[in-house]
Parts: sequence; structure tokens; C-alpha cells
Amino acid sequence: MDTQVTQSIKQSIMFSHKVAQLSKALWKSIEKDWQAWIKPYNLNINEHHILLISYQLEGASISDIAKFGVMHVSTAFNFSKKLEERGLLTFSKRQNDKRNTYVFLTKQGEELLLETLENYKPENYGVYSGSLPIKELYGKFPEFSEITSIVKHIYGPDFMTIFEKSLSKIESDFTEVDGKLAPVEKRESEVDLRSS
Repeated sequence: MDTQVTQSIKQSIMFSHKVAQLSKALWKSIEKDWQAWIKPYNLNINEHHILLISYQLEGASISDIAKFGVMHVSTAFNFSKKLEERGLLTFSKRQNDKRNTYVFLTKQGEELLLETLENYKPENYGVYSGSLPIKELYGKFPEFSEITSIVKHIYGPDFMTIFEKSLSKIESDFTEVDGKLAPVEKRESEVDLRSS
């Protein structure tokens, strides 16, 4: 057997194993912390993620939620329906797109989501705490450029566009007040433009 092929298979297995182990360990920590964060709000991770995506995209199709939430379409639909039953989401068509059904946050849904964000405590998040030594050493959190590139090649540029949009929306819509996340007060001119 060709040594070059054997070596590349061996390297491939080692790389895949490393990514799988590290991803699984990170996800286990994230999952535990995320569940503890949203438990007081009677939400599960999929439901909270759907609320976040609906907020970030200002209305999202079920396929958008499935794609960006990295979940099956039936999972996105079923949990969205449960959120609708609780009065947190509403389904409707857009004027310019009658084919797709879009999910929008209700006022109650937005208030609940904002409450979860306002009560986020970074010190309770293992991945955040585990990243602090890197921040202290380099003055910033890890940027994950290599992981971002891998994800882009797996899920495509649309996924990364939505990802970047979600980060921009958080950056523009929220500020920090007394160590907590708070919505930025909308300027009167912005509110007037939306209502006209």
C-alpha cells in the first residue's frame, strides 16, 4: 500500500478524531450552561435558539431557522409551533413572498427573549470562563478564524452571512448597563420611520 495514502488516511482520522472530541467536549459544556440559563423561562435550547434567530433575522422562514439553527426542518417547525402556542411567536406571510411562511416574535416573545439576555451571567458559562486566560494573555477572546473557515466550507456563505448579521444585530441593539445587557433605546427618528 502507498505510504502517502496511508499517511493521509492516518492524518485524516487523527484530525477528525481531534475535531470530534474537542467539539463534543465544548458542546457538552455549552449545552449544560445554556440549559441552566434558560430553565427559569420554561424554554429548551431549540426554543431559545428559535427565539434568538427570529429576533436576529427580524422574521425568519422555517428553512432559515433550520439552516442557521443547524436543526432539521421538522424540529424547527415543531418547536416554532410550540412557541406559537405559548404566544411567543406568530406565523405569517410577507407581502413580497407569499410562498414561504415566516416566524415573527410577538411582543411577549421579544420581552421574554430580552429578559433571558438581560439575565445572562457570563461567569456561569464554562466556555467563557475557559477563554478568560486567553483574553488576559492576548487582550481579546479567541476569534476562531480557522473554525469559521471550516464552517463556511461546510454550510456555505449564506450561513456565515446570517452569522455575521446576528452578531451585528446584537452589537447595534444592545448596550451594557451595570454589568447587564440592555436594549439600546431607539431614537425617536427611528421609531417614527418604522411607524410610517
